[in-house]
Amino acid sequence: MIKSVRQKRIIDIIRTKSIETQEQLAAELGMAGFAVTQATVSRDVKELGLIKVPGEDNSSIYALPDRTAIPAKERRLKRLFVDSVQKIDHSENMVVLKTLPGEAQGVASAIDNSDWPEIIGTVAGDDTIIMVVKPKSAVPDIINKLKVLSGG
Repeated sequence: MIKSVRQKRIIDIIRTKSIETQEQLAAELGMAGFAVTQATVSRDVKELGLIKVPGEDNSSIYALPDRTAIPAKERRLKRLFVDSVQKIDHSENMVVLKTLPGEAQGVASAIDNSDWPEIIGTVAGDDTIIMVVKPKSAVPDIINKLKVLSGG
């Protein structure tokens, strides 16, 4: 089945049941008609940003993060930009970032997790990141956001 449908079901499950382990989550998904491996569940947990919170009887259960985590993402992104990004340029709907050597993948990961709807995705090498922006008309706004993040 489609990943987005499976992940929506995961959210429904953890909202209605106390799930302590990925194995329990996989079993619940199986009962809902999703044949998944533990590795798939692990990736879904990471992508959904699920966290463990105290449950009953000193247990820990999966939960959705509260939205106070978003400013932490933004602080991390700003710190990475200030510390690592050396140059910002663009062509058409692609933005190219030059970073210090070895820093591109960390910066790209932070961009991917920034939840900017205009950024379709990133590709990172050692010191270069290519961002694909959609629509093309959003590129100037993205460039401005990036420049603000980098402190200039």
